[in-house]
Amino acid sequence: MTPYLLVFGYVALFIGIISLIIWLRNRSRQDRTPFPENTRLLRGPGESLQRKVRELDEKILDSALLGLLLPILALGAGLQLFLWLKNIWGLVAVGVGVLALALLMVLQARRVVAVIDRRRNTRLGLFGERIVAEHLEPLKTTGHRVFHDVPAGDPPAGSTTPPFNLDHVVIGPAGVFAIETKTRRKGRARVGFMAHEIIYDGRALAYPWGEEDYGLDQALRQSKWLATYLQIQLGRTVPVTPLLVFPGWMIIRRGRGTVTVLNPKELPSAIASRATPAVLDETTQDLIARQLEARCRDVEL
Repeated sequence: MTPYLLVFGYVALFIGIISLIIWLRNRSRQDRTPFPENTRLLRGPGESLQRKVRELDEKILDSALLGLLLPILALGAGLQLFLWLKNIWGLVAVGVGVLALALLMVLQARRVVAVIDRRRNTRLGLFGERIVAEHLEPLKTTGHRVFHDVPAGDPPAGSTTPPFNLDHVVIGPAGVFAIETKTRRKGRARVGFMAHEIIYDGRALAYPWGEEDYGLDQALRQSKWLATYLQIQLGRTVPVTPLLVFPGWMIIRRGRGTVTVLNPKELPSAIASRATPAVLDETTQDLIARQLEARCRDVEL
């Protein structure tokens, strides 16, 4: 048996064994779930990011397996050509196979590392959204309704604007709050700046490494979308306040802007303090909650 056929046979046997084990495991389980087929759960904090993490996990595994198999096949092909030719061209074939092996290993390794970095950043964002969700829990005891990872966007046919998600939405007597979460790593601070502080002057954000408006425009756009959506659904104007939250950072506010920037710990008091005087009655709050629940109840088994 030639080396190339040996490698190919090994790969085919390995895949066949895995497929057989999966098939036997599925056969041994009960066919029916204990839940009705149409059961849908509400989205949890960072539901979209959790799905991305799972997708990236699968991508890492696929890339790692591909990076393992492709070099083996390339080397096997080079050895096969060497056995067929048995001359200088056979040595050239082996050399090309080795170079291809090295190139494939480097390219695939870089791809795997890039996917791992994406997963790492996505996992960080997921953790940040869960932190914000925990700080919103106390609001439920005061009658506020809290929704996470609300699907939004609904672009019209032909639009290039993709759908998006509202990280958190809170409904209460003071209105509706659209909360955008940004989880950023801390870097080296400039002279005169603290490494754990973000300064907000009402127009821009001053990070330890520089100024930018990262997240401000996004929070404002999403709150406007939600206000428009609720107005269409309810036939009346609903006040929506945009909040931008940075888990793990201390926020120094030196001005007031359209978007309120907070640390997660400040959320309960910031929202509860606006409940007087009430601008939404219980009936309207219920109607808004029903609209958002219908959008969020899509988690399947």
